[in-house]
This record gives sequence, C-alpha cells and structure tokens, in this order.
Amino acid sequence: MICILLVAGHGTLLETHIKNDATGLYAHLTGIPKALLPGVGGKKILDFWWEAVNTRQLFSAVYLVTNADKYKHYERWATANDFPVENIINDGTTTYGSRLGAVADVELAIRSRGLQDDVMVIAGDMLCADQNFDIAQVLRFFRLKQGELAIYYEMEEGEKTTSRGIVEVCPSTHRITKFMEKPAAELTQSRLASVVFYCFQKKTLPTLTQFLNLQARVEDRVLGKYLQWLINEQKVPVNGMKLPTGFQLIGQVGLSDYTKWLAHYSAKQQGCPARSITCRSYARIGIMGNPSDGFNGKTIAMTIANFWAEVTLLESQTLVLLPHPLNDPTEFGSLQDLYCISRKEGYLGGLRLLQATCKKFYQFCSKQGMALTKQNFTLKYDTNIPRQVGLAGSSAIVSATLKCLMKFYNLTDNDLPKPIRANFVLDVESDELFITAGLQDRVVQVYEGLIYMDFSKELMDKHGYGSYIPIDMSSVPPFWLAYLGDPSDSGRIHSTVRQRWLNGDTDVIEAMKSFAELTDRAREALESRDWSKLAELMNQNFELRRKVYMDECLGPGNLKMVQIARTFSSAVKLPGSGGAVMGLCLDSDKLVAMKNAFQEAGCVFCHVVPYDPCSAFGQ
Repeated sequence: MICILLVAGHGTLLETHIKNDATGLYAHLTGIPKALLPGVGGKKILDFWWEAVNTRQLFSAVYLVTNADKYKHYERWATANDFPVENIINDGTTTYGSRLGAVADVELAIRSRGLQDDVMVIAGDMLCADQNFDIAQVLRFFRLKQGELAIYYEMEEGEKTTSRGIVEVCPSTHRITKFMEKPAAELTQSRLASVVFYCFQKKTLPTLTQFLNLQARVEDRVLGKYLQWLINEQKVPVNGMKLPTGFQLIGQVGLSDYTKWLAHYSAKQQGCPARSITCRSYARIGIMGNPSDGFNGKTIAMTIANFWAEVTLLESQTLVLLPHPLNDPTEFGSLQDLYCISRKEGYLGGLRLLQATCKKFYQFCSKQGMALTKQNFTLKYDTNIPRQVGLAGSSAIVSATLKCLMKFYNLTDNDLPKPIRANFVLDVESDELFITAGLQDRVVQVYEGLIYMDFSKELMDKHGYGSYIPIDMSSVPPFWLAYLGDPSDSGRIHSTVRQRWLNGDTDVIEAMKSFAELTDRAREALESRDWSKLAELMNQNFELRRKVYMDECLGPGNLKMVQIARTFSSAVKLPGSGGAVMGLCLDSDKLVAMKNAFQEAGCVFCHVVPYDPCSAFGQ
C-alpha cells in the first residue's frame, strides 16, 4: 500500500484572513500553508497525518503532493520531520486560479512516480477531532472487503450537507449506495459525510485518467465528484467505513472556521483527560414462554431492580482487566476453603466475560467498518446478581461491558442497533465461551423494562432477530422471587431438549408452539390487568416445561421450591434456567406465610422491584 498526502491547496481565503486580521494575534502565521498551521494539541495539522501513516509495516512509501507556491515550506517541514524530501511532488501551480484539482494531483503522483500498488489518499490539511484513531484498522477493513473504500463520519449539529460529500451506506454490506457532492439538505436524510480519505485498488487507478478526460473545468476535478461518478455512474463497488471522529477545514475556509473548530476539538481533548464510565445492566425474570426463546418461540420477560451488574471503564495507559475479589478469587484461606468456594460457585467468574466482550467488540467493529481510537482502558466489574440461579447474571456483565465500550468509543444506536446488540451479547456467550443460551435474556437486558418477544423462524430467517415490543409497566402485578441458597449449576436444565428439537421431535416442537400461545395469552392478561388469568397461565407454563424436561432434569431443589409455593396457592414457575422460582400470590396473608416457609427451607425470598428505564428510578 502507498499513501499520498494531498497538500496542494492554495488556501487563498484563510491566508487572506490571517494576513488582514486586525487583532495581530495571527500575524506569526502569515503565509503558512493550512496544513502547517497549529492543530489539536499544539502539533501541526500535517504532523498528525504523518505520524498516522509513518510506518513501514503499513505503507511501502508515502508521497506528499504540493504546489510550487508552497513547496519550500513543505521541504523545510520534511527536513525537520524525517520525511523523505525526494517524495515531495510539486504540481507546478502558483495560484488558486491555476490549480490542477485534487484528482489531477493524485493522477500526477501515480504517473510521475510510476506507482503500481493500492493507494490511500488523504487530504493532509484536514483537522481531525480524534488524535488517536488507528489507521491500521482502515487498511484491514480495506483488505477484508476487497473493494474501494471511503471514510465517512457522522456530522455534528450545525454542519451543513452543502459543505461535504454525503454518502448513503447499506448497513449490512457497508457498500455506499449513493454519493452526493455537497447536496442541499432536502435532497437527503443522511448525515454521513465523506472526506478526502480513500483507499483505491491498483486496478481502479486508471479510472482517474478516464475521469479527467471527461472534465474540462478544474472545478469538477475534485475527488468528491470523482467518487460521485465512480459510484453513481460507473457502479464501481465502493465500501464505507465510519470513523468515530469529525473532520474540518476542508477546502476553502476562513479564519473564523479555523479558530472555531480548533478550539472545539481542543476543548474536547482537554475536557476528559481520563474518562470514567460506569454502566449497569439488570437481572431479569422470565414471566412467560421461557425457555422457548431458543426454539423459535415467544416469551415475556422483565428487568428487575433488585439485582444488577455494574461495569466501570477508566481510561488508562495500558489495557487492564481487573479480577473481582469475590467472583475471581486468586487467594484462599486453605485448601478446604478453595474446595468449598469452587464447589458452590464453580471455576468461572466474570473476568472471562470482560475479556470475551472486548475481543468480540473489536472483531465486530473491524468487520462492520467502524474504526476505533487507539485508547486503552481499565475494566472492572461488580455484581449482586446471585450466581447459578438463572437470573441472567453472565449476560448482565456482558451487556454492561458493551454499554461502556460503546460510550468510550462514541458508538451510537445507529452503529449498533438494539436488536443487533442483543445478538452481539448472545454471540459473546455462545461463540466465545460456549454458554448454552437463548436470546430472551439479552433482548430484555438491552431494551430494559417489560418486553414481549417473538422469535419465530420467519422473523429470525428474514432479519436475524425477532420482534421485540415493550409493554406498559403499569400493568405489572406484585411478583415475588425465591432462589436456592446453595444452587447447583443451572446450565444443566436444558438437557437433551435442544437435540430433540433439532431432530424434529414432535413432542418438543408442539411444546414450543404451546409456550408461544401461552405468551400471547399472557400479554393479553397483562395489558388487561387480569392477574388471576396471568397466574393460571404461569402455572400452565411450568407444567408444560415439566412435561418436556421432566423432573430428573429440573432437579429436586427447583421442585421443592415449586411445592412450597403451591402449598400457599401461589402461581409459580421458573424465571430462568433453574435455581430460582418466581410467582404471583394475590393473598397477602398467604404471601407472608409463604415467605417464612421459603426462608425456613434455606431459600432467599424477595419481592420483585421492576426496573423501568422510563421512570425516574430508571434514569
């Protein structure tokens, strides 16, 4: 790969404003090319780009294209910055009126140096908001997609489409479907701005000459119009990659633009020297339909405020994952202590969840064409979700970690929509850690609140995700929750049911259809506040599950808790994979007696506190 930095603009407007500035504050910048003006952090704008591309591992050569008027400035800069002076190309122009145009400057560099390789083209006088993005990710994505590549960013409020090349990008293929050079706002809803930051395959370079032969006016020999022609008319596949940053000082700009954006980007950098981000994800209870979420069924689940996982990300020099003192123990009082802790809690804490999420996040962003900044961080977590009782403790840690990473790298819901986010969390657990799981927990923890979920095969095959509909939380009855004080591994609850389903076992297939029907009826009961009907459906949900999985698989602990609840005429079912039960008891006296019975049996009992993201509590 060869890199060409374009700095051949004459910058007439900005230079004139600096020269005529009455304050005298910028007198020392008179006559200096735009690319050599001070940028973010005090370094010159071009210094940033040279540091970004100055690596032999990525580029076999870097060339700088300038004009005759500013050649000596760049020659002196090259000498001071270890840039090979022989790689500076002079296009011979001395005025704005005699300029060649950016496309002609790129073609000059390729033709005059006989370049026979893929080429990255960057405007070296652009001011970049983010001084830490990793250009290696751009090259990896370019090679992965095996097509032309255009970098774009999401415009900030106040930026006008008439000042940029605007792209429309297919979110699934990342192909740019339309390129508009400085369109009026009413012509597009896109706020994705392309800048002079492109990667071209060697085989595409001859189209530069072809384009130039069609353009008689120098005003049309700009790279934006070349991309517009290449994409819209020639139908050449061009992929888009989003950088989580902004770019300014593109083309002819004035002194007010320079000072405004330099101050804006500098303030952003100085405003958060070491960012600290803390995010929570909440435990959930499966109210109806589970475990059919893994079998193209339907479910209703709700996040609860009783329990949560909290992840904190702090910007740091190196990337560090901190073990939890209780959940990731490395010191024990004795061998017996190690034995007791391992027997009760297993060997797998939350540290693996942090690591797997980070690994999957980087992989996902690379494949999706989202370049990440070269910033490191320290991650730590805490959780009060009881372990191994089926309340989605693992996915809560993954979900909270993902929230932190998205905030740290400035990714939005447009970059990672909620349905895709739920799939991501499931992929972390299933693909990376081989945890048997369905989508329900991940969906409700991403959306939060009370959620109706339809995982029908038709929806999953068509979209890759189901239909997820929030339900008004004012319709939530007073659920209760109990869980074993000494649970066994809840992952065993799934047994051989999945394999039977895959083999076409009619009993399992019909059972999953019945779970879906119960869910639809439960949704109606919730919305009509028919709690007696809901209680009846909850009992039916458990009996259907018991029929499919059988007592041996459900285990004596779960069955004992169910029996305690039924002694007090309470509706009861499993809220997850096992180790806990939830229910609905409409008799307050029996509810108190049942609580005492659970506690006497060594179980933990609590009243469910719904977590509503829309309430004051949920903010």
